[in-house]
Amino acid sequence: MSLQRIVVSGTGAGVGKTVFCAGLVSLLGAKFWKPVQAGVEGEIDSERVARLASLPLDRIVPERYRLPAIVSPDCSSEIDEVRINIDSLDVPDPGAYPLVIEGAGGLMDPLNCGSLYIDVLERWRLPVVLCAGTSLGMVNCALLSIEALRRRQLDILGIAFVGEKNSGAVRAICEIGRVRWLGRLPWIAPLSADTLQAAFRASFRHDDFKP
Repeated sequence: MSLQRIVVSGTGAGVGKTVFCAGLVSLLGAKFWKPVQAGVEGEIDSERVARLASLPLDRIVPERYRLPAIVSPDCSSEIDEVRINIDSLDVPDPGAYPLVIEGAGGLMDPLNCGSLYIDVLERWRLPVVLCAGTSLGMVNCALLSIEALRRRQLDILGIAFVGEKNSGAVRAICEIGRVRWLGRLPWIAPLSADTLQAAFRASFRHDDFKP
């Protein structure tokens, strides 16, 4: 049986995908890969995941593209005069480990002038976990993202929420979107490997991430 390979995408930038990925990597004992990193000053996303998941460096798959500017990948690549070729984003062989792949921004964010991130997901045909915030307006963003995934006939493992409790909105998304609720990761302070891993294990079940 092949090992798990899961894509973590989001309803947009800033919803907590990287912290969620760190918790999921730890839960599954997985490797981590973020194919496109926009912004390389300070701690980048793969380094944050390694720290919060207590992950050895050999379980971080190097990015295919590291773009210095902290803007969307298409803008960052234009600034640096680098074109992101989606044909170069083949999923690496994770060896003896599951693999968690973090997308950049939201599903409809462009990687270049002609390709969206969801185009890459359509090529991969891997199961997707959708991360959503719990703030005002997230119902619309979440339902649009679910519809976009379904239009491409992509397998949605479920939706994971990050933030404060918002039961009414969460119920509306799961019922209207006909998508499985995986759990909710609350804001964690202080955020460390120990506090994240404890909160993640209290909020999510390993078996729910089986394809």
